[in-house]
Amino acid sequence: MSVEQTTFRPLQRYEQIAERLAADIRSGLYAPSERLPSERELARTLEVSRASVREALAALQLQGVVETRKGAGTFVSARPPAPDEAPHDASPSAVLEARAQLEPAVARLAAARAQRDEAAERLLAAMEAEPVDIATWNASDRLFHRQLAAMTGNPVLLAFADHVATLMDQPLWQRLRDDSIATAGRTRIHVAEHRMIYEAIVAGDGDAAAFYSEQHINRVRAYMELS
Repeated sequence: MSVEQTTFRPLQRYEQIAERLAADIRSGLYAPSERLPSERELARTLEVSRASVREALAALQLQGVVETRKGAGTFVSARPPAPDEAPHDASPSAVLEARAQLEPAVARLAAARAQRDEAAERLLAAMEAEPVDIATWNASDRLFHRQLAAMTGNPVLLAFADHVATLMDQPLWQRLRDDSIATAGRTRIHVAEHRMIYEAIVAGDGDAAAFYSEQHINRVRAYMELS
């Protein structure tokens, strides 16, 4: 007799927090339209990092369970949706952790080839264009990092980069990223860093390319308040 086995994916930390808060809302601990405690207060109460709380609240907002009012805080939605199994969305913290390991090494290897790349230059030009079109900028940003992997000539690294690019197209990442670049001038800083990475690669300076890549990811993490 065969026994059917089901494999359950362990919940990530932010998902555990989101489920806890959603359960508190369903139980009536937080009423519809009530303001939730601040990220700092929730982090202290739940004994977790503020970054995990921020991801959890962003996930709940995408599900319609809570809403954020600029300058006022996060509130329970007036009519929270019924419990439902939301599609899995990778943790932005996990995505950035993986990128911090992968992308400096990709930049270093691409620098060993030391060749210009028309696709990367088109994407840079799109990000440098004024006025900034956020949709175009976001798509170009995501594809630029993938193109750096293509510049290594290594199809395995490109496959990894394709997967990361897919994760960066998920709603939770988009939500936190869009919030992070809403401040004036931040897209300009990001694309300047992109240009520095690319030019170091073309110049064959692997150390500089890896350094600029690492610094860029650290800035993305800080702007997304996931440090």
